[in-house]
Order: sequence, then structure tokens, then C-alpha cells
Amino acid sequence: MGSYLEHALESASAVELVVALYDGILRFLNAAAAAVDRGDAAGRRAAVKRALDIIIHLQARLRMDVGGRPAQALSEFYASIFAQILQASQSASRQKFEHAIECVRNVRDAWREVALDPKVNPAPQQESATVRAAKSGAFDNSDGDGGIGAGSYWNA
Repeated sequence: MGSYLEHALESASAVELVVALYDGILRFLNAAAAAVDRGDAAGRRAAVKRALDIIIHLQARLRMDVGGRPAQALSEFYASIFAQILQASQSASRQKFEHAIECVRNVRDAWREVALDPKVNPAPQQESATVRAAKSGAFDNSDGDGGIGAGSYWNA
């Protein structure tokens, strides 16, 4: 399974990687909501931490100098959803987690539409868009963490 996942990530475009990160946020928010139902405070906190880590990662990769208003809107969204998740966790509120899930799902669905648009996200030919971006130096990886999806050539 690990080999399959690695191959899928290697062949994914930058937009598809963003969609995958949003899917991760949703998975962890659903886990946090389920932990609330079970009364599992440690499980809730662990799931919230993972979701917030992804949001921090996405916000850190925004390029305000290139992305303009869309980048600013995403930055504001990330700050807002970060606060909502903290409030949901602090109050151990399934309802607040569900609201955050709905907000993230709406933005993820918009990203998915972009990922499916061949004008914006053409199918990779011989090598993936991610590999081409890495070779061109388009990734902004100034923090040097070297993780998967550590940067993006998406400019918003």
C-alpha cells in the first residue's frame, strides 16, 4: 500500500496535492468529532493537532506576492477555520466540528473542480507536474523541512 501511495503522490499535480491535504483535514476533523462522541479527549486533541498542522502548512505556502486577492482570501479562510477548530476542540462540540467540516468541504470541493479542469490542471505527460515543478525550482521550501508537498507551484 505504501508503494501505491508514493506513486499516487509522485504523479499528482500541485492542485491534486492540495485536494489531498484538504481530504486530510476532513479526515482528522471527522476523527475529532467522533472522539467527542466517545468522550475521548486525548483522541480529540490528537486529531485536532493533525488538522491544524495541515492548515498551518497550507497557509505557510501561500505566496501573497504572486497570489494577490485569492491568496489573501485563502489566508483569511485558514485563520478563520483554525479559530473555529480551536473553539470546537475547547468546547468539545460536535456541532462546531461539523460546521468546520462543512466549511472545509466547500473549499475542498472548489479545489477539486480546479483539479478536474484540463485548462487549469492539464494531465501530466511523461513526468508528473510535481516532478516538473521540483526540477524547475518552483517549490517554495524555504523552511527546509523537505516533507511531501513541502511547497507548491500554485501561486495563490
